[in-house]
Amino acid sequence: MSLFRNESLIKRLKIKIWKMNTYLLFKSIHLIAIISWMAGLLYLPRIFVYHSEAARNSKSEELVSTFKIMERRLFIYIMNPAMLVSWIFGVLLIHTIGMDNLSFLWLQLKLIFVGILTIYHFFLFICLNKFSENNNFFSPKFYRVINEIPTVLLIGIIFIIVFKPL
Repeated sequence: MSLFRNESLIKRLKIKIWKMNTYLLFKSIHLIAIISWMAGLLYLPRIFVYHSEAARNSKSEELVSTFKIMERRLFIYIMNPAMLVSWIFGVLLIHTIGMDNLSFLWLQLKLIFVGILTIYHFFLFICLNKFSENNNFFSPKFYRVINEIPTVLLIGIIFIIVFKPL
């Protein structure tokens, strides 16, 4: 009888270890994707600053074309996949720890801030399209100011996750 009890215990332990490893794998991929996404959210508006200055100062068409290529590649090949992977593995993490955790204030606040980051991401996409049509109407100063939005949100998200209020 004790042999079966030990086998049952070993089986439960293996399941627990597998769940923990899965959680840590999801968390690692989520963090890598977040770092990549944040890099893009911080860098793209900086390129917009230079692009809008170049367009205002009637710089060469070749320079403006280079900015367009840089912006599009950053958005399409880095920012979009990173955002999608961030969301997918974020949802998987919530599922792993249990959907009942959505009742916690810290997780609700984090999701609100991530939602704002996502809206900001798509706002940058609108700006990208305006630049590609040579129809940008924002100033370089505007892009410098909005470049602080992801920084503020990231700081808020980190403090929320670390301290987990309520």
